[in-house]
Amino acid sequence: MTQDERWIAKYNEVVEFIETNHRNPSRHRIEEHDMLNWLKATRKRMNAGELKLERVESFKKLLELMELYKRKNQYQ
Repeated sequence: MTQDERWIAKYNEVVEFIETNHRNPSRHRIEEHDMLNWLKATRKRMNAGELKLERVESFKKLLELMELYKRKNQYQ
């Protein structure tokens, strides 16, 4: 699996999680920490200007999706 394939797989995993559960990954659930770590690392790389241009567009769409569920938790 190439680096691009791994990035796309993780991106799709996070998008699917948000669309399925109607909330962002929680820092209080250990099984969701991998997604949070990926989001944090990718956001950091994007802000530093190290993220590939084609990934920046996709990641910005993901951030917009996350913004819709920013204040939602699993109990709502």
